[in-house]
Amino acid sequence: MAVSASADTVTLYAAGSLRGALSDVAKAYEAKSGHKVETKFGPSGLLRREIAGGAKADVFASANMTHPQALHEAGNTGPVTRFARNKLCALVKPGLDVTSETLLAGMLEPGVKVGTSTPKADPSGDYAFESFAKAEAVRPGAKATLEQKAQKLTGAKDSATPPKGRIAYGWHVDEGRADIFLTYCTNVLAAKKQYAAQQMVELPDSLSVGAEYGLAVMNGAPSAACRLHSVAGRTENPGKLRLCVREITRLPISRDSEGGLASSVRPLSRPLMAE
Repeated sequence: MAVSASADTVTLYAAGSLRGALSDVAKAYEAKSGHKVETKFGPSGLLRREIAGGAKADVFASANMTHPQALHEAGNTGPVTRFARNKLCALVKPGLDVTSETLLAGMLEPGVKVGTSTPKADPSGDYAFESFAKAEAVRPGAKATLEQKAQKLTGAKDSATPPKGRIAYGWHVDEGRADIFLTYCTNVLAAKKQYAAQQMVELPDSLSVGAEYGLAVMNGAPSAACRLHSVAGRTENPGKLRLCVREITRLPISRDSEGGLASSVRPLSRPLMAE
């Protein structure tokens, strides 16, 4: 489609775990509407700080509700809407005998290195530490032990950068900095595509932590920010993402062709509308 004279540029700040899905959304929307979408992906906490500090963003898609809600309460955005869910899984190095049932015992082994993202800067780290807190009810003392031994390898401004094109979590495990890395299931699936021998282990119910993703449109954003919708196009999993806070439907996601958690980041089964 030719770009019209009235075409807008929409700046989308989004959690790194949404890179695949929202990159597809942005490309399809550009082709359909003639508007341009500029994207920036990264740890939601760091993105929130940038926006609060004056960075230009029109739409903010966070891996939690807390960060966009903070911007809303500061008067920067419209209402915040829950629009997708994820959950934690464990990425485990090849050869380490760990199952869902033995995951906690494995993480507590003195010689096993546990990797997480950085709490507060990245919700993935917050969710991992929430899982550690749940472990306390299973084994007293586990929370303190896990918090002490956790290596915060991603999500901070000074975190090591993997080689171009490499998934950070799989890279850290491959390099030996972590034997078990707690991160989103979607990240584990992506890592396994590059490091096939690494293992994906679901957290048991006693440790399981779900992630709710929040979406907000910035005050003063161009109208195209609320018209960014019906853009699934020819993606692997057709669906719709409507970024206007009152028009949330479905987020197209990448599914794993080999089974497992085929839809780890999934839309809410029932759209949640802002009141």
